[in-house]
Amino acid sequence: MFLFSFICLFLIALYGLLIEFYRRAWLAIPVYASHPEVGKDPLTKISVLVPARNEEENIADCLGSLYRQSYPKELYQVIVIDDHSTDRTADLVKSFQSPGMSLVCLRLGSPGSPDPGALAGAPVKAYKKLAIETGIRAASGDLIVTTDADCQFHPDWLKTIARFHAEKGAKFIAAPVRIGGGSPEARDTVRLNAYPGSRSDAHSFLSVFQTLDFICLQGITGASVYKKFHSMCNGANLAYEKTAFWEVEGFRDIDNIPSGDDMLLMHKIFTKYPGQVFFLKNRQAMVSTRPETTWKGFFNQRIRWASKADSYDDRRISGVLLAVYLINLLLLGLLLISFWNSWYLLLLLLLLVVKTAVEFPFVRSVAAFFGQQKLMVWFPAMEPFHIVYTVGIGWLGKFGSYRWKERKVNK
Repeated sequence: MFLFSFICLFLIALYGLLIEFYRRAWLAIPVYASHPEVGKDPLTKISVLVPARNEEENIADCLGSLYRQSYPKELYQVIVIDDHSTDRTADLVKSFQSPGMSLVCLRLGSPGSPDPGALAGAPVKAYKKLAIETGIRAASGDLIVTTDADCQFHPDWLKTIARFHAEKGAKFIAAPVRIGGGSPEARDTVRLNAYPGSRSDAHSFLSVFQTLDFICLQGITGASVYKKFHSMCNGANLAYEKTAFWEVEGFRDIDNIPSGDDMLLMHKIFTKYPGQVFFLKNRQAMVSTRPETTWKGFFNQRIRWASKADSYDDRRISGVLLAVYLINLLLLGLLLISFWNSWYLLLLLLLLVVKTAVEFPFVRSVAAFFGQQKLMVWFPAMEPFHIVYTVGIGWLGKFGSYRWKERKVNK
């Protein structure tokens, strides 16, 4: 019993060192502030890709936010790729009034559009990759920016990305994503009530739980990319050079995986250009995304994210994911065996306190950047639920199936 307790304490200590590494790395990321000379703003042509399926509730707000960008309208185009929507998504895009802004709507499955399998052998289940590659083939921009149809943006979003790209010579840029309303500097532009139901649900258990979980993921993303520890990003806010996409042969060899249009592509580009992959830490570069409003939608989203875990060529992130999973599995196992031996309950409580204590400063530092530090009051209470969630989602991501955009996806 003593030896087992020592091993548990040793493992939680190693976990604490990992979290402290992420915290220090996150704080070390310089907040980007460009200082362009007068008349020297970049002239990079940008193509914004918005894959969309049944997004009639969100697409107009997304397009409106893109239309209000301060970047010169002659320097960017918006391409919405309608993925077999059964609602009015495509009609709303086509009727959207965007004088001066180039807006294109491509429809998968329409006459003349590519069939699944026509693009680099993409299988039917990799619809989002198919949509993105379709958009890239039609793009006139040199810099591809991808986002989601339920997102909204600071007015200087594209300008900030373009400046960062020009100054750093970046091939791939991961940028921050925030659940809920806009960044502190953009509250008049991206309002909390822009997301249906989000005001009344802002402090619901589901809303707080997923927001804190997402804050943690964003902190790990920024820290890992900055330190080049492993590849991590979110497809709602990415930018990469079109030439870099084709140089790594796009989604070839990962086109049989339903998810992974973000992290798996990122690793391919990182492998070729390890010194030109960056995290853009800047509030104006932040994207706000709508929270999941039901537990079913939340679990399906997270299972989809977890489903690509065994497809990473980046063994560094595979090792981190395995270690984190085993720590949470250990804690859950202690809870189960504590029903037979109360000593393990005391050990569990000790480990839970230590785990919470090492995670809290890290998550708080990231939450401050996103303007969501008030949610930290709920963090200790969420910790036990997060352990069960991590073990369950990890298992289902490996062995289960999920539904996404009215499609059932099997592993």
